[in-house]
Parts: sequence; C-alpha cells; structure tokens
Amino acid sequence: MLAKLNASFTRAIDHQDFGKLLLRLTFGILILFHGVAKIENGVGWIAQMLQADGLPGFIAYGAYIGEVIAPVLIILGIFTRPAALVMAFNILVAVFLVVAGKFFTTTEVGAWGLEGEAMYFFGGLVIMFLGSGRYSVMKNEALR
Repeated sequence: MLAKLNASFTRAIDHQDFGKLLLRLTFGILILFHGVAKIENGVGWIAQMLQADGLPGFIAYGAYIGEVIAPVLIILGIFTRPAALVMAFNILVAVFLVVAGKFFTTTEVGAWGLEGEAMYFFGGLVIMFLGSGRYSVMKNEALR
C-alpha cells in the first residue's frame, strides 16, 4: 500500500526540469544579491584584502563575474554548467579571503560557521552536474 502511494505521488510530481529551474532560480537570485552589493559598493575592499595577501588587486573584479554574470547566466539557463562552476569557484575564493577562520567553528545555534558558504558552493556544483534542464531562454541545447 505504501509503495503504491509513493509511486502515485512520484508520478504526480515527477517534473525534473521544473526542479532544475527552481534550483537555478534560487541560487542564481540569492548570489545575485551579493553581486548587486558589489555593484553598489565596489570591490575596493576585496582588492585591499588580496593585496594584503600578496595577490594583485585586479583579481577583485572577478567578483563581478562570479556574482553578477554567472548568476544571470544560470537564471537564464545559458552556459549553465560553466557558469555554475564559476559561481562555485567564486564562493571558494571568498571563503579563503574572508571567512576561512570560521572553518572549524559553529554558531550559537550549532550550525557550521561556513554553512551558508557551503550551501552556495555545493549548490553551484549541483547545478553544474545537473545542467539547466529544458527550461532555458536558449532552444539550442549546446548553449544551455
């Protein structure tokens, strides 16, 4: 009986392409908020951190790629897999630059100190492995 109920439920909600769209929209929009903040406030503070670590400051402009361009591509379903990889890499760089000290910490409520960052990183990887699905502004599958 339970197996039959589960099979019926699964048939009713088996819309994998819609699930991929929802995943893309969720992560793309949430990362885009970070990008909008960079557009409004600039990336000078990131350049200063990079230079303090002996790296060239111009690398800070990569935040625009990882937090504006890549999320927009993911939302639209264009070059979704490479855009998701760029987004995940961007989060990884941000972790090493800004919050690496939280790696072995927990919050007051017991969550991992890098829980949000891990969610964005692994979300980017999941989108990279799943791709856009059929809901994309591009009909040509090679461009999704």
